[in-house]
Amino acid sequence: MRTKNTIHTICIVDDDEEIRSLLSDYLRRNGFSTCTAGNAAEFLEIQRRVPCSLIVMDIMLPGMNGLELFRTLRAESTVPVIFLTALGDITDRIVGLELGADDYLSKPFEPRELLARIRTVLRRTEGSARRDQPETTPLQFAGWLLDRSARHLVAPDGVVVSLSGTEYRLLEIFLQHPQRVLSRDELLERTQGRNAVPYDRSIDVQISRLRTRLRDNGREPQLIKTVRGDGYVLATDVRPQFVRPALPVDAPIMPGK
Repeated sequence: MRTKNTIHTICIVDDDEEIRSLLSDYLRRNGFSTCTAGNAAEFLEIQRRVPCSLIVMDIMLPGMNGLELFRTLRAESTVPVIFLTALGDITDRIVGLELGADDYLSKPFEPRELLARIRTVLRRTEGSARRDQPETTPLQFAGWLLDRSARHLVAPDGVVVSLSGTEYRLLEIFLQHPQRVLSRDELLERTQGRNAVPYDRSIDVQISRLRTRLRDNGREPQLIKTVRGDGYVLATDVRPQFVRPALPVDAPIMPGK
């Protein structure tokens, strides 16, 4: 666990040398350590040597693009990632969120906004890790089980379903507030630490992805239902799964009545 005085290292992955230099200088002036890479190969080499706290990754990289690099990264790491996308490139933005990116920012952008988003993601991920430590009791709902120790989902047929960090946080929020309507703004603030902006579809994308994980029909969902004009609701009961301690080998077996 990082101490209060730990300096976070931010890795900037962008093929524009000027952007890498400007962002690196700006983040260092604001208390961060930085490393930079101009393409996927450079980043993968850095990742093997430098423990990064967060990655700022441009999607339009030469060779292996940012989305492909993100898939490679996620196979071995859960380090938070903020994508940089072209201003009008909504498709890449949605795909990035569907893959499990922690946030995105459209170019051109103000360095101050990126700094605010970096701080927000770091607060959220570190705060989530601290909160999750004592909250390890598995939660059961509609035949499913969320194992909060292993941080994965178990289907009714026993298949283990992997969840991205955002999917896990979103599902846990629903399970902590069953049968309660949660607005898009509330879900966005709880999962991404920011308020919604006009035409922000990121929560809708994450809900759709989570429904897929839960095998919940998107046209007629039974678990996570849409409440038009208000938000979403988990329409099932939730109960903790308490494991009964095993009896000692020499414990007496009481006959049933």
